[in-house]
Amino acid sequence: MSLAVVYSRACVGIQAPLVTIEVHLANGLPAFNLVGLAETAVRESKERVRSALLNSGFEFPAKRITVNLAPADLPKEGGRFDLAIAIGIIAACGLFPVEHLKQIEFIGELALTGDIRGVSGALPFAYACAKSQRIAVVPAANANEASLVSNCQILSTDTLTEIFLHLSERQTLAVYQHTEKETSSHYEMDLADIKGQQMAKRALEISAAGNHNILFCGPPGTGKTMLAQRLLTILPPLQQQQALESATIRSVAQQGIDPSNWRLRPFRQPHHTSSAVALVGGGSRPKPGEISLAHHGILFLDELPEFDKKVLDVLREPLESGNIHISRAAFQVSYPARFQLVAAMNPSPTGSLHDGRCTSEQILKYLNRISGPFLDRVDLQVDVPKLTSEELYQPLPNQSHENSSTVRQRVINARKMQTQRAGKLNAQLNNRELETYCVLSPQDRHFLQNAVEKLGLSMRAFHRVMKVARSIADLEQITMVNREHLAEALSYRALDNIIKQLSH
Repeated sequence: MSLAVVYSRACVGIQAPLVTIEVHLANGLPAFNLVGLAETAVRESKERVRSALLNSGFEFPAKRITVNLAPADLPKEGGRFDLAIAIGIIAACGLFPVEHLKQIEFIGELALTGDIRGVSGALPFAYACAKSQRIAVVPAANANEASLVSNCQILSTDTLTEIFLHLSERQTLAVYQHTEKETSSHYEMDLADIKGQQMAKRALEISAAGNHNILFCGPPGTGKTMLAQRLLTILPPLQQQQALESATIRSVAQQGIDPSNWRLRPFRQPHHTSSAVALVGGGSRPKPGEISLAHHGILFLDELPEFDKKVLDVLREPLESGNIHISRAAFQVSYPARFQLVAAMNPSPTGSLHDGRCTSEQILKYLNRISGPFLDRVDLQVDVPKLTSEELYQPLPNQSHENSSTVRQRVINARKMQTQRAGKLNAQLNNRELETYCVLSPQDRHFLQNAVEKLGLSMRAFHRVMKVARSIADLEQITMVNREHLAEALSYRALDNIIKQLSH
């Protein structure tokens, strides 16, 4: 038979749409035509496939070869279709029954020697194969990554010859068995490492409980970065599906997946010189940015005012929606970006408000590098003051007292209460849900309205205060939000207070 159909998959964002590869051999002058919206790297596969077949001991057919990649309107890039094209040519030559290809999908780039090289996006490929109930054939370099999808049958090999022997039933490839390494949830860092800063630690716990964005504002050397890094240690571990989503983005971005820590939450810390494309993703072939690589984890922006204002403002939409949609002339891609923002900054260009080296106008100009709409999306703004000499020289507390493990258990209990009540964390509540789950007495609502007017908060900031108050109540396992919770939530508006004081 001179026609063979082979299945593979493209990589569009974190999706792996099916690509049907039709190979037809016809009489006529020898030619190799590749059609179906193939980019340069795909068209170059003709030479890689030819050399790989010859060097693997196959005779390259002296016929008119037509390879169609369907659907034709789906952009296709990279060398991921090399293996499927080569298998299609071998099957079209009649070297094994084409029926053997119906329940198998292939990805892999061919070397000229016939070896198979790894490709990006093996994890979404395996996930899609599992949904379609087909066997996934992947390069050996991608086998461990692809096998993270537990319900997918994986075959892996290093050479084209071994796959041919398996398909012709001369030799059987063993199903790849993933060896799951136990993921350690132990961190070298601990919340007990930080001296003093009780208010900042309390705010960090509230932030973890409700998945709230948080900003630390204080002079240099007060522990802002240490606090941000220790947020990881008090967050609950990722669930299986969350870990797979996070690993899928790293697979597409070719970041590599370590089997020993793939279940840990990501912590991304881009430098303040990063561009908007580096943060949210993009390029002529859109790739995930830092916010997507921080999916289900933490995005830490240190020295926040040093970031370009336009760069920070591109974060406003994903902070609300939890995803980012990137549109280019030839591509439209969506990436998930449900991250927790942690930021740190100095209160003035010189590092301190009261060192006498800056005027109020200079400080306001510095703080105004951060737009009001961006600040509105930060739930907690925490003052991190300079330590007193007594706090600085006192010994660290015992690790068994208020360490990360103790705080994490309270966070887990609070999150459990939220998911049982609303099916989501407090930071994700919409306005209607907030009215339902954060009912205030008439006196407390009047108190909150007066406070919001005095502070000059926007309606969005008003709702953020209510969400934080709801999280404070959840940490105490209290059903109703009261005035104490509202007062504490309002106390975490440090930057708003500084700007208001300087403006007057």
